[in-house]
Amino acid sequence: MEKPQNCIIAIFGASGDLTKRMLLPALFELYKQKLLPEKFAVLGIARSESSDDGFRKNMAEAIKSEAKTVDEKQLDEFLKKLYYLSIDFNSVDGFKSVANRLENLDNTCGKNCNYIFYLATPPNMFEIIAGNIGKAGLNKAEHGYRRIVVEKPFGYDLESAKVLNSKLHSVFQEDEIYRIDHYLGKETVQNIFVTRFSNGIFEPIWNRNYVHHVEITSAESIGVENRGGYYDGAGALRDMVQNHLMQIVGFIALEPPSSFEANAIRNEQLKVLESLRPMKEKDVEKNVIRGQYMASTIKGERVKGYREESQVNPDSRTATFVAMKFYIDNWRWGGVPFYIKTGKRLPTRVTEAVIHFKPTPHAIFSRIKREHPGNQFVIRIQPDEGILLKFGMKVPGSGYEVQNVNMEFHYSDLSNVYIPEAYERLLHDCMIGDATLFARADAVEAAWEFVEPIQKVWEKNPKIKVYGYPAGTWGPDNADDLIEGDGSTWRYPCKNLADDGIYCEL
Repeated sequence: MEKPQNCIIAIFGASGDLTKRMLLPALFELYKQKLLPEKFAVLGIARSESSDDGFRKNMAEAIKSEAKTVDEKQLDEFLKKLYYLSIDFNSVDGFKSVANRLENLDNTCGKNCNYIFYLATPPNMFEIIAGNIGKAGLNKAEHGYRRIVVEKPFGYDLESAKVLNSKLHSVFQEDEIYRIDHYLGKETVQNIFVTRFSNGIFEPIWNRNYVHHVEITSAESIGVENRGGYYDGAGALRDMVQNHLMQIVGFIALEPPSSFEANAIRNEQLKVLESLRPMKEKDVEKNVIRGQYMASTIKGERVKGYREESQVNPDSRTATFVAMKFYIDNWRWGGVPFYIKTGKRLPTRVTEAVIHFKPTPHAIFSRIKREHPGNQFVIRIQPDEGILLKFGMKVPGSGYEVQNVNMEFHYSDLSNVYIPEAYERLLHDCMIGDATLFARADAVEAAWEFVEPIQKVWEKNPKIKVYGYPAGTWGPDNADDLIEGDGSTWRYPCKNLADDGIYCEL
């Protein structure tokens, strides 16, 4: 990993949870690994009143809570690079104060320093902050670069996404905009490229001739916690499918890029999203299942139902679970069904993609003993990151009894290699100008074009059911009917990569 050029990172929303739990701990880990610039500074910007020393004290507590290890001397050195400014985000004069403070901080990293503006704020502030950055002239640089980092959600629907992109483009060039999705910073997501394109055994069978179906699961064991107000206006489709999961679909299904330069990869990802078969109303009713978790007892403890959560409408029809079947209409994937399942209050926290290969054309062992389940290639994104290949082997002894065995690799086995967390990777990529793992405007809009018809059908047709499912289960039973043919079913992943089972006692 290369060392970035000197820069100042200005974090808007510096008093918020994201800054405390993710951004500052990630920057500290990069500091420990000597992967921050030789000269750098972090300017925290928020509405709440504080001082440099007050900000440093708060961040010290946050870092100690979240960091893997803390050396007090290193932490003290790092904290000296932190500064704070209180402003009103709606005020242009406030951004003139930002400009003055950044100019003063230029001395910490050299004249005409590079600036990164990180928007760790609620999404309704993105356009306002970006616009005021432009009005204050902070987007212009005679030397070096100016970049802006935007957290998801990237809009609430197709129209709002276009408006947001237009506003950002009025201030920054597309190659200066980094739309961050922490799922794409996971080591295993990036390893999809290496697995496919550095091995002669995978790419030839990564297509409709050999793949029966593709399945992507992103499960959370927690509920909406204290985000009921936000979540009730978003739901699983907006919160997970449109961004995280569509981006993963793009990475799994893309064609070999001409090079591993950012735009070459993102061009291929865009082609996948543009090839998604649009859903009509009858397709939504048949191929999309939505659910909402209900009160339940898990390990002797009562768990609230979604409608009992704080700031949630007691009559809410917001989906906390979505399962869907869809197709990619291109030469590689024509006729191969893709399945997505995501939800809250499921049995465990896990995200993985599974390539299910077609069974052998002639089951010659079926007359002797039950044929083993089809071959599966499992890409585990979190937790227990790694890769698993399941295939049939003969059970020792007489006869031809076949059972599945696992060939697996876990990143945790690399005890001598440091594996960066997602935000560490993405912050470093932003500093060195590598946009490969960041969403581009056209890809964001293409994902919304696929998702929006589903939103509209749900809004228009109240007869489409929202199925209840007890908290701690794998969602509505109806979701099992989506996967068709050859006795196929969902893979029910456990916390450990090689295990699977419906209940996943952890």
